[in-house]
Amino acid sequence: MIRLGFVAILCVAFNTGGAAVAKEPAPAEIVTEIAGTTKTATGQPITLPQGPLEVVASIYTLAPGVRLPEHKHPYQRYAYILEGELMVQQADSSSRIYRAGEFVIESVDRWHFGATVGAVPVKLLVIDQSPPGGEVTVNRPTAP
Repeated sequence: MIRLGFVAILCVAFNTGGAAVAKEPAPAEIVTEIAGTTKTATGQPITLPQGPLEVVASIYTLAPGVRLPEHKHPYQRYAYILEGELMVQQADSSSRIYRAGEFVIESVDRWHFGATVGAVPVKLLVIDQSPPGGEVTVNRPTAP
């Protein structure tokens, strides 16, 4: 009797009414889309080079207070902000701050620079698509 009373108390405590609770298995795969577009951050259509293509994925870490030199990318580049905040300034003076969890589809062949914002380092997952061995970043020449 004591045993049955204890089971009854447990059933009430867990609000199961004595019925067995079936736990659904966790899904084997969860997909969360973080970006989807046909244009770059500056509105250019996304295109890829014709012929063989090399994909390179890299992790970049930028210290607080870093300002990258003005540069451009001749081919498509994508970046996912893992940590921190990154300000991207286009040569036409438009700018945007990207935060952790945001995806950047960089402009192609347009001068711009990036700078960290705040006291936290910026960590990026960068994916470049170019012809094999192609230069992915071109720094703007400085005047002598």
